[in-house]
This record gives sequence, C-alpha cells and structure tokens, in this order.
Amino acid sequence: MRIPVIDPGGKPLMPTKPSRARKWIAAGRAIGKWSDCGQFYVQLTTEPSGRETQDIVIGIDPGKKYSGLAAQSAKFTLYTAHLILPFQTVRDRMDARRLMRRGRRGRRINRKVVFSERAHRQKRFSNRRTGRLAPSIRANRQLELRIVSKLCKLYPVTEIRYEYVRADVDLTSGRQKAKSGKGFSAVMVGQRWMLQQLEQFAPVVTIEGWRTASIRNHLGLAKNKKGKSKPEFETHAVDGVAIACSYFVEYREFHTKTERGRNWFGSVEVTPALFRVVRRPPYSRRQLHLMVPSGEGIRRKYGGSTTRHGVRKGDLVDSPKGIGYVSGDTEKQISVSDTNWKRLGQISASKVTLIRRSNGLVVA
Repeated sequence: MRIPVIDPGGKPLMPTKPSRARKWIAAGRAIGKWSDCGQFYVQLTTEPSGRETQDIVIGIDPGKKYSGLAAQSAKFTLYTAHLILPFQTVRDRMDARRLMRRGRRGRRINRKVVFSERAHRQKRFSNRRTGRLAPSIRANRQLELRIVSKLCKLYPVTEIRYEYVRADVDLTSGRQKAKSGKGFSAVMVGQRWMLQQLEQFAPVVTIEGWRTASIRNHLGLAKNKKGKSKPEFETHAVDGVAIACSYFVEYREFHTKTERGRNWFGSVEVTPALFRVVRRPPYSRRQLHLMVPSGEGIRRKYGGSTTRHGVRKGDLVDSPKGIGYVSGDTEKQISVSDTNWKRLGQISASKVTLIRRSNGLVVA
C-alpha cells in the first residue's frame, strides 16, 4: 500500500510508504489529510528532495448502474473503487417531474376559453435533436469524473484508459448492431461526452471490452459475473485494474529468425490496495409541489438538504449510535444513517457532533 504525496503548492508527487509518511507527520514535515474519495494523503510543508515521477494510469470500467475504477503503477495498485451510479434514481425523478409538470399545466389552463386564446407557452428548446445527453447518463459520468478529478490531484497521472462500448442502433429494425458505426445511441453519446471531459485531466486511450477480459485472465484476476451488484473488488473494480494494467502489458506479434507468433510483453504487479464504495447521498431534493396536494391546497415541506438543527443532509457526524451521515430530522432529533443509508437511530440534536460538511459523496 502507498500513501499519496503532494508538495506545498498542491502538485502531486510519487506516493510513499505508510511508515515514511508517519515519520514525516511526526517530524512536522507533512500534514495528514483526507480526500473526498476517502483516501488519506499527506501534504509536505517543505520542498521535496526530488520531483521525479513514474507512470501512473487510471482505468475506468463504465457501466449503467455500477462502475469500476482503479489507479495503477508498474509495481503497485494504488486505489480501487466500486461506484454505485445514480442512473435509476435520476430516471425515476425525471419521470415524476414530468408527471408533476403535466398536472400543473392542466390545472393552469382554462379549458372554457377557445384553444387559440389559451395560456400555452412556446417551447423553450427542441427535444427532437440528436446527440442530446440524457440526464441519467450525464449523472453517471459526472460521478466518475468527480473521482477521477480527485485522483488526478493526488497522483501524477500519465494516462487515463477508458473501456469503450459499442452500442449502435439500426434505425430500420431498432436492434443494436455490434460494429456498424451508424445510428444513434444514448450510451455512445455519453461516452463521447465523457472522453472529451477526461481529456482535461490527462491523455485518454480507449480499450475495448475483449481486451479487458484478456488482460484480466492473463493477470489471474478473478471476476464475479453473477452478483454484479455486490460492492466487492471482484465485481467491477477488478476490471478497472485490468484496464489500467493494459498500459504496462500488451499481447502482440513477434518474430525472430527461427519462429514467429504472439505473446505477452511487459510486466506489472497487482498488489493489495485501498478499496472504496462510493455513491451519492440518496436524500430527496426540495419539491415545491407535491404530486397530491392537501384538501386546503397547502403543501407540506418535502425534501431538501437543510435541517432545523444547523446541519445538512449528507454531513458526517458523531453520535451515541456511531459515526454516520445526517439523513433527516424532526423537531428535536436528527436521523443518522450508515454508509448504506440505513438509519442508525433518531438522536437528540444536542448529542450529535459535526465531523465534516457534506461533499456530495458517501464513501464506505
């Protein structure tokens, strides 16, 4: 295991051993900190003795509901993560928003007036244009970008490798075509948008899925293909490691005077590393209009990130039930939940101590 190191100005350096980091902190040469992605790192208070760096690669295995991510060097696996993506949550909320808007428009229009004189507003944009990025896919990719941006601030990243999935659609039959290169697919629109965003951090290389499986088998890494929803290294993070390792090992042709063929070239070491499960805090956003109003037409307060006790939903707090996240409140109590958003208990506000403000992530 290696600890990320940054210089006094915040520029990432090569990671170091935990024992050396402890000596630096004890001697006052460094300060220990925590990143938003749940990783401990040190920031030097004096100029480093050297600034030479080695190649560090980030591998991303994107998915619809889960993604795997890893940072890898030639000798060490530095970071692995299992991302629980907000795809289904965003999709459900968009459907609910559509229904509420339709209800409001229906209540607003006076149907006793001639149609040409009704209060119909003009459209603000065309939703028939191609290349539009769906909100659910955008939310998935933004969560991946959030973790990549944090890793690029901790490691001197040489390259980012991204698994590229072909999901073209035949417009005549509606079926997916493997390698057509024609048609429209929301998945591929999201991939193109993601690759453009990643270029801001480091050079990007795409890896096809069959290469990921080949490298994973070559490295002897086991993958859990049945329980893909399990927050384990073997479900999706293992593919992130394999994608990152494709920078260091390659299966290619060779020929000599006596023989020719294909073989593996290069070397990389996969080592035990930090594993984190990352998700967004699943609290409800503020709703100005509930779907079913009360009899008097007055709607109660619902959703939002604020509470009545000076803390926000998603804040990390210490309580008699343990350390957890603020998930709700009552008139005198605060609801505290664990990393799976299961309630630990409702605790008096005077017994809850704030540890850290919400950063929009829940890291286990």
